Amino acid sequence: MTGSEEPAEPETAAQAGGGPGAGMARLWAGWRTTYIARVSTDDAEVRPDGSGRSLFERIFASDLPDHESGVLHRGDRCFAVLNAYPYGSGHLMVLPQRAVPDLGDLDAEEAAELWETVHDAVAAIREAYRPDGVNVGLNLGVGAGAGVPDHLHVHCLPRWAGDTNFMTAVAETRVLPEPLLVSWTKLSEAWPHRG
Repeated sequence: MTGSEEPAEPETAAQAGGGPGAGMARLWAGWRTTYIARVSTDDAEVRPDGSGRSLFERIFASDLPDHESGVLHRGDRCFAVLNAYPYGSGHLMVLPQRAVPDLGDLDAEEAAELWETVHDAVAAIREAYRPDGVNVGLNLGVGAGAGVPDHLHVHCLPRWAGDTNFMTAVAETRVLPEPLLVSWTKLSEAWPHRG
């Protein structure tokens, strides 16, 4: 640069001396905006319907084919379904067919099948995605962050060493989810078949 040239304007917050680097400048998770807008303005979708059925009971009873509803597994008392607004590819949920808000509300058979299905879900995630780890967890009640508090669900999702928490943006990791149908196909093919 000669003495007469103006310094170049910074293109990113990081170049200006603060903020995230270029990876964050391009972080895109637009698929989440539909969910955020819907639950921020009207939570009718996540509340029980007029007949008292929860969102998940409606999904389970849907006439849609499983690949369209996202249902991965149907057991006697529990099922597994893709999260329609995943934190990352392969994010699924295991839940009882009956809407209950808390683990203590499950009967013994539901509890046993729930954890057996979680076991199978983790096996399918490991087979389909080969992650470095798997997160398994529940948010029981609104105060714990449950988006559908009337129907407990166990989140199961693959994780990688460079992606250390749900706020992958902290690590400047890009969110690049695959289409849900691709996730459904991978996980369905990897689901353990008991016989």
